[in-house]
Amino acid sequence: MDAAELGRRTRVTLRDRVRRVRGSLILSVQAAVAAGLAWYVAHQLLGHYQPFFAPIAAVVTLAISVGQRMRRAAEIVAGNAVGILLGELLILVIGRGAWQVSLVVLLAINLAIFIGGSASLVSQAASSGILVATLLPITSDYYLSRFVDAVVGGGIALLVMALLLPLNPLTEVKRAVGPLMEALSDGLNEAAEALAHGDAATAQEALDRMREAESHLRAFGESLKASKELATIAPLHWGKHGLLSTYIEAADHLARSLRNSRVLVRRIVSMIRDAEPVPAPLVEAVHALAQSVSSLRRELADAVDPEQAEQAAVRAVRQAREAHQAGLGFSGEVVFAQVRSTATDLLRACGMPREEAERQVRRAVGRIDRPDSGRSAGGSSEKAG
Repeated sequence: MDAAELGRRTRVTLRDRVRRVRGSLILSVQAAVAAGLAWYVAHQLLGHYQPFFAPIAAVVTLAISVGQRMRRAAEIVAGNAVGILLGELLILVIGRGAWQVSLVVLLAINLAIFIGGSASLVSQAASSGILVATLLPITSDYYLSRFVDAVVGGGIALLVMALLLPLNPLTEVKRAVGPLMEALSDGLNEAAEALAHGDAATAQEALDRMREAESHLRAFGESLKASKELATIAPLHWGKHGLLSTYIEAADHLARSLRNSRVLVRRIVSMIRDAEPVPAPLVEAVHALAQSVSSLRRELADAVDPEQAEQAAVRAVRQAREAHQAGLGFSGEVVFAQVRSTATDLLRACGMPREEAERQVRRAVGRIDRPDSGRSAGGSSEKAG
């Protein structure tokens, strides 16, 4: 690895780390505020001498519930409370020792399972019970105070999450969908350039990066779940359901466009390696798909009608039609079919009904399909690469 490449990777890594810090800034502020409030309520208002469980429960609740449903956060609160309550009650009665710790863990786990808790609730109940049973002093001065502290800390965390400093659901979704759409757009542009210059290695690299974009797709799906819940529980964001719905409706179609694009790029690799003819309009068609993705990302973020994204998708099909008329080999025909499929997916992601999207694609294709072509506007049957 030369110095230039090392410098580039270092800059990319640093930029990614700064981006992660910025993305977690609100969470860190939430945790800090919740911890301080939990201590204040337990110490100043309830008179507990050392209410360390209150801020701990607040921070643990916020940290573990990131990107998860509100129910998971509530389960952390319940798990803490169950474990601490059992530990306090039993250790005061039966004392401390190996078998006492085993009994606390046994009861905490089974009680958590009995009340229908998930793995988070079960593990939290067991670990909290162990903490009380092994580390904390046995004294009636703290009788049930730690249980109260855990409830106070967890409850304040939920309130901060929902009311005081709620995450903006639209901001979270935009942050999550950005890397996905960027990877899709960049991959298509790189593949188009590779096709224009006959560079199979560059096309293969673009395909590999697009395969890695599955992780971005999963992150986007998780963000949608969390954001729908935020828009429901946080009064400050109740009015954002409509804007959020555009991303929810686009999600499945973006997933399909990613997978159809991978088939497209894989066939571009084959076109180059097999030295098939490459009409210039086919390169422009792939570039137009990339432009459609970039425009859709911007127009969704700006909450405007995705007209530019729709126009670019239709233009991609028209360019592919010109390439088809100029003559394509076997893999080129598959690329032509996948341009049509991906364009249909992108039109659907723009909010266009299925019938209208398919009509737009058929109109852009025109009457060029031969009876023996075996393909329709729906695209190729090849599995995603």
